[in-house]
Amino acid sequence: MDTVLIDLIYLVASVLFILGIRGLTHPRTAVRGNLFGATGMLLAIVATLLDQQIFGAGMDAFAWILAGVVIGAAIGATFALKIELTAMPEMVALLNAFGGGASALVAGAVLVSDTDPSTQTTIATVASGIIGSVTFWGSLVAFDKLRGLLLPDRPVIFPAQQILNGVLALTALGLGVMVVTEPANTEFYVGVVVVASLLGILLTIPIGGADMPVAIALLNSYSGLAAASTGFVLNNNILIITGSLVGASGIILTMIMCKAMNRSLINVLVGAIAESGGSQSDADEVYAGRVKSTSAEEVAMLLDGVRRVVIVPGYGLAVSQAQHQVRDLATLLESQGVEVEYAIHPVAGRMPGHMNVLMAEADVEYDKLKEMDAINPSFEQTDVSIVIGANDIVNPDARNDPSSPIAGMPILNVDQSRTVIVIKRSLSPGFAGIPNPLFAADNALMLFGDGKQAVLDLVAAVKDAA
Repeated sequence: MDTVLIDLIYLVASVLFILGIRGLTHPRTAVRGNLFGATGMLLAIVATLLDQQIFGAGMDAFAWILAGVVIGAAIGATFALKIELTAMPEMVALLNAFGGGASALVAGAVLVSDTDPSTQTTIATVASGIIGSVTFWGSLVAFDKLRGLLLPDRPVIFPAQQILNGVLALTALGLGVMVVTEPANTEFYVGVVVVASLLGILLTIPIGGADMPVAIALLNSYSGLAAASTGFVLNNNILIITGSLVGASGIILTMIMCKAMNRSLINVLVGAIAESGGSQSDADEVYAGRVKSTSAEEVAMLLDGVRRVVIVPGYGLAVSQAQHQVRDLATLLESQGVEVEYAIHPVAGRMPGHMNVLMAEADVEYDKLKEMDAINPSFEQTDVSIVIGANDIVNPDARNDPSSPIAGMPILNVDQSRTVIVIKRSLSPGFAGIPNPLFAADNALMLFGDGKQAVLDLVAAVKDAA
């Protein structure tokens, strides 16, 4: 087929990808953005099949591709319908793994089949093998840690770990040089994949707890870079463009998350973000005799006559699926003349945007969702803040205790409200594994229980008190 027409279709697909990413930046345009991205991918696939003359290569070649499409679509649709939003990080980790693994395999297949590869092809093949293998095994480790299957959620650290990682990285690069100089010797590429796979595992096992979403965002970037490298192997422009878009957007997201969690991007790159240091206070010292429990009826009395309420959704709200009940509570308060807003921390829940999606599911107006920097100055004028299932993102130690493991992490300043109601099952710590002095603060009350049931009880109590 005419290469000019193919390149034109690729250009249209690339524009649709960019418009799709732009659309995903706002809930009002997210659906349209998804459609743009899906349409762009369809065009890219059709153009590639035409370019490689697959449609005219006989039914055998096309049947294998069609079978892969059908099976993949069935698996993808099943996951899309069944996966819980709280398990989305695990799903993203698996998708990253598939992308990285496919890049390494395709690049290797081209190396085996090409009798006289160019220098560009061999260098790109090495890049695909290293980045793809690191992404595949690192993402599988991340998936396993999040699911709690084999590896513990906590960081796994041993002596000289970073030195070993450095040795493995240099070894992979050395084997990569051998691939470039002797492409016919495919054992060198196998060595690249094996060493890089081990490196991917060792770069990810020291990450745990609240740091895991940062690692997944970085692995997402890696999968894009691996795809872009494979694009150079195949001389496929659309793969280069889409891989670059994914790689760049993943790095940007990683940097945003690092800032939100006071992490170093360099530490993330070398798999050392667990080494944040700092001392941890004993829970008995923080809570002993100072935690005040309350009931839904008492909270309803507190809410009677207030002017401003801020709701802080967290991971516990997501687990209990309480977003619709929270919306009902807000609607009830607004009917009584109360100003209600939602405070959204950049990394609340499991991934950036988690709380925004949950609130959108409950048809909460987007204008009421306030980002951390926008709402923090108003907490001193807030009568009641209701924290539902959030922990580390409202821990004042991040602001007040330089020795805390989360010192310097930007938080929602809910402790500055006149009264703070914390809805939580227990005093158990968040992902950071440290106690939260907010729970024992003079202006804080704990409403213990399941998030959804606690909010239901609170809605009933507010109605009764009206």
